[in-house]
Amino acid sequence: MSKTIAVVGATGAVGSIVLQLLAERNVQFDHLKLLASARSAGKRIKFKSQELTVELLEPGAFENVDIVIGSTPDDVALQFVPWAVQAGAIVVDESGAHRMRPDVPLVIPEVNPDAIDDHQGLIASPNCSTTQLAVALKPLHDAARVRRVIVSTYQATSGAGVAGERDLQLGSEAALKQQPYQYTTFVHPIAFNLIPQIGSSKYEGYTSEEMKMVYETQKILGDDTIQICPTCVRVPVTNCHSESIVVETEKPLTASEARELFERAAGITVIDDLANSKYPMPLNCDKLDDVFIGRIRKDLSSKNGIAFWCVSDNLRKGAATNAVQIAELLISRKLTKC
Repeated sequence: MSKTIAVVGATGAVGSIVLQLLAERNVQFDHLKLLASARSAGKRIKFKSQELTVELLEPGAFENVDIVIGSTPDDVALQFVPWAVQAGAIVVDESGAHRMRPDVPLVIPEVNPDAIDDHQGLIASPNCSTTQLAVALKPLHDAARVRRVIVSTYQATSGAGVAGERDLQLGSEAALKQQPYQYTTFVHPIAFNLIPQIGSSKYEGYTSEEMKMVYETQKILGDDTIQICPTCVRVPVTNCHSESIVVETEKPLTASEARELFERAAGITVIDDLANSKYPMPLNCDKLDDVFIGRIRKDLSSKNGIAFWCVSDNLRKGAATNAVQIAELLISRKLTKC
């Protein structure tokens, strides 16, 4: 029986990377449907040797579809997911609309692949900043049980969409020419600046982005006793989120033990040679799918603490790649109706 994959939001920044990855990774399916809003319906998009027409996102669009990869805002996901599930498809949703529902698995294939088996037609992919944190914590948690995390993020403007990237480029050009620029995405200038707020004000002075990192990480690792103190900062970098992470574990780990755990872990690449100035940076992690870790060292303030630096492409592993990996997992485990 033939297998059909539908990509919702196919014309967006992340949706276009999903299509690229489906081709690059040679994901096994027979038919591909591209779905988007009325504004984009009718557009032609090349996929491998084909040219596909983007179809209108509507309830009837999911007939005979097996897997849906959705790269949309929350409000769009809340609308289309029930249509797809009712039609019998399995939805891999990249939005934040369903992540914390107790009946929806929140999955990173390198971290909690077995959670996928409990899906009821819907699987959520985590927030981009959470994804790289959870991938990095997984080997430490398995070996020594993570008790506390202090994480500070340095998040690229691509995390705010194409408009965020445009604000950085045009705002920087204007600043260098000492000309005014009207920002459309950020409430403060991002050019030559840092903005210590991503998302709205939520709990006890923490932002929505920060609380996502707390709740999503606990859910993915299956341990709501892990204490997490996040600070999320927007920085003038085009792509790739960076994180400074300090972890306290129940059992002590040396820096060399932590490095060995990272080196053996799926989805992690270690770049850690301070003497020769080698460590992960956004420029050398762009358009790659791993989570990159370096600056691994003992926390001088805690006998059970490890500190390290972590970089990942937020549009790929933080979004598109993780969703495609979940689709691959569904296919390999024969969890679709075909």
